[in-house]
Amino acid sequence: MANILAALVDPTYLVPALVSIAVFATLFTIMVPFFEKGDLEARMKSAALEREEIRARERSRLNAEQGSKGRPGLRNKNNQSVRQIVEQLNLRKALVDDATVAKLRSAGSRTQNALNMFLLARVIMPFIFLVVAVLYIFVLEMVLAEKPFTVRLLACIVAAYGGFYAPNLFVSNQAGKRQKSIKIAWPDALDLLLICVESGVSLEAAMKRVAEEIAIQSTALAEEFLLTTAELSYLQDRRMAFENLGNRTGLESVKSVTQALIQSERYGTPIAQALRVLSQESRDARMNEAEKKAAALPPKLTVPMILFFLPVLIGVILGPAIIQVMDNFG
Repeated sequence: MANILAALVDPTYLVPALVSIAVFATLFTIMVPFFEKGDLEARMKSAALEREEIRARERSRLNAEQGSKGRPGLRNKNNQSVRQIVEQLNLRKALVDDATVAKLRSAGSRTQNALNMFLLARVIMPFIFLVVAVLYIFVLEMVLAEKPFTVRLLACIVAAYGGFYAPNLFVSNQAGKRQKSIKIAWPDALDLLLICVESGVSLEAAMKRVAEEIAIQSTALAEEFLLTTAELSYLQDRRMAFENLGNRTGLESVKSVTQALIQSERYGTPIAQALRVLSQESRDARMNEAEKKAAALPPKLTVPMILFFLPVLIGVILGPAIIQVMDNFG
């Protein structure tokens, strides 16, 4: 055992192993995009399943109101083992709140199975991080080997605490990527929606058509449009469908459009002019954000230029003079 541990921490074996892992990771990162298939079909299938799920739920509710027994929806087809663990540990009551559910929906995880997996990850990840920290700090002594026991124990506790919040960071990252994708494609989607509405197409058919056209640019936005179309078809209050769209995306530009749609549904006002104005505002906001990022680049490039460009420039300018002086005195 001691020989194995010594071999693991020996730089002669450790450095080639790390280099091999880095090379493999680089090749894997480069080659994976060529072999993986786009997730457009899977996401569209997920949206279709969600639409069927809404249909089944609404039919079950109507059958219950009529005194008949409704059939179960697709949400019952979850991972039974994960659900049992969550129910036995009562994780929903301890860890679930409205903000957590909203964040999962913003990340595109709307099913109960996704919530159960998230809760299970928040329970398991602290132990995984703790075991890894103990292995590196106390067993292999690769980190903080010369520090006191109290410091190393505190580092293990911090690692476990980080593991508890690691699923939250992952979900927040996924939600941010999804919002960015929707935000980029939103003005184009509004233009397409405006064209469909002005041509006399109903709002549900317009959203469905826009979802088909915008899916190549933003799968997340196409999925949201399809879910909104399903909710408009099966929810009794159409206002809830528009509000759900704004809450799922979490973007102010989307919420402003949903408010305009709600006002149009309530008072019967034409929606075309509002869509035209909101589309232009979304484009202006996107342009302002791009200009803001461009204006922030010079300060960010100052330090890299000083560290990398200036020494090379000094070497190019003073290099020949230094060589000539050395030749004269040599």
